[in-house]
Amino acid sequence: MLPETPSTNAVAADRVRAGAPEGLVITTEHQYAGRGRLDRVWQTPPRSAIAVSAVLRPDVPAMRWTTLPLVAGVAVARTLVDLGYDAGLKWPNDVLLRTDGQERKVCGILVERIEAAADAGGPAAVVGIGLNTSLSLEELPVETATSLAVAGGAPVDRTAILVALLEQLATTYRTWLADPAELLAAYTAISISLGRAVRAELPGGAVLAGTAIAIDEVGRLVIAHEGTTTAVGAGDVVHARLA
Repeated sequence: MLPETPSTNAVAADRVRAGAPEGLVITTEHQYAGRGRLDRVWQTPPRSAIAVSAVLRPDVPAMRWTTLPLVAGVAVARTLVDLGYDAGLKWPNDVLLRTDGQERKVCGILVERIEAAADAGGPAAVVGIGLNTSLSLEELPVETATSLAVAGGAPVDRTAILVALLEQLATTYRTWLADPAELLAAYTAISISLGRAVRAELPGGAVLAGTAIAIDEVGRLVIAHEGTTTAVGAGDVVHARLA
């Protein structure tokens, strides 16, 4: 536990290059320059969120690493469902809570492959999770965000949630190692993107609109549009508004 740090992922990456073993966890009371997908910056007031990074060293073919973000998403969403929240996953791994007919983001995840020398254990994955726990309504950065305290209307125990989250991450990771198809089925069951009209804003500025119909074996979102399908591996996906 660090009192504060710019980024738990950056600290974990440094530890990987120094030979950190699988299972190392870095967390902090205050992360003030966290990074999200698409180079977004993520920051919260002290002690208002869980900021944690875990080191994984999966001994699997490199092509399977592309589904590690799904592993992290399933772990967070399952943790929150077990705690009584109505949580689901927007592709690839934004965790949303559904309250009062609205879907609001409560957690962002960034998984990075860190290269390291062979004598430092070789490449590893750093799984970074930023979960809004105790932010007040006034502290939320955008109106599409929420926190566990806001959604549940009650204080939360960050330590207990962190412990549950890490236990679930370990369980979900073991499932993925043993049976990737089972993990993909678990992701599909908790996805709130599949079956929805979506708009994918792709790198380079292109936009693809259609219906999300599946997640393929490498973790891409398959979108049906204009009589064909396209698998999207990167970009920002926007859901059509709930009826």
